[in-house]
Amino acid sequence: MEWKVSFLPEDRIVVIETSGVGDKESSMEMTKSIVKTMMVHRSTRCLVDHSAIESVTGNTFEIYDRPRSFVKLGIPFKIRMAEVVRREHREHFGFLETVCRNRGFVFQLFIDRESALAWLGQG
Repeated sequence: MEWKVSFLPEDRIVVIETSGVGDKESSMEMTKSIVKTMMVHRSTRCLVDHSAIESVTGNTFEIYDRPRSFVKLGIPFKIRMAEVVRREHREHFGFLETVCRNRGFVFQLFIDRESALAWLGQG
């Protein structure tokens, strides 16, 4: 998976736009990039736009364990993370949303970027 990172200074939102095939290894590298960028900009809000992802891989255990990896990387529970996903990937990312929320992260899935940005603006 490839990604590019940007920052919306007026809204203080870190934006990640992904493409290609989402897998565990690249996802963890992307997460490290998110953590660094959020620290640099002192941001507590992040939008991950997966709308250009072609496909996703990963088994249930990998997804279930992802929040633990977030904690190890230093992602604080107070951040708000919105992910934009394609409808055909909703089930895969829906499980991630559930386990993240169950572990205390403020995490929400969206089908469109506008709704995700509006939600991030509420916090």
